[in-house]
Amino acid sequence: MSQPSSPLPYLDAKPQGAADFYFAINATFRFILRRFGNDGLRRYWTDLGRQYFAPVSERWKQGGLRAVADYWRAFFAAEPGSDVEVIASDNAVTLNVRVCPAIAHLRKAGREIVPCFCQHCYFIGDAMAAPAGLTVRIEGGNGRCRQTFLRRDSSPAPQDLTRIAPASLHDAPPASAITS
Repeated sequence: MSQPSSPLPYLDAKPQGAADFYFAINATFRFILRRFGNDGLRRYWTDLGRQYFAPVSERWKQGGLRAVADYWRAFFAAEPGSDVEVIASDNAVTLNVRVCPAIAHLRKAGREIVPCFCQHCYFIGDAMAAPAGLTVRIEGGNGRCRQTFLRRDSSPAPQDLTRIAPASLHDAPPASAITS
């Protein structure tokens, strides 16, 4: 089976996605949270990472951190309104999210944002990364964050969910508030 030339596992004729999809994501998270609680929402996110993103995980397993960087560059290039720097090294891939496209679009439309919205990046990302022997650590949130993908065998401290800021209609703190 030949791989598409794009690091993304799907093909789309449009150069960017439809930002209004963020409304559906936010509403889905809210529904699951109300119906099944935090544990149910976290299971949903983990299942998305394991199952829906399995083709991405396989590429990361085959291509290592370079494939992680390639994926995120292509992903954010297709996300309307994003401002993200992807930095790759031999030991990690860091995403400096200066403008989260989802949070920005929800704010612009005046939508109430599920406070735990930004945690989906951790639960989905970690589930995607695990089959490739990787993990992710996130700090910041609410429109700006830093996500670092690194090897699990580097023994990073467990993710502290309090380091992921609650999402809201109000702007995030300046990027300088995200510690090194």
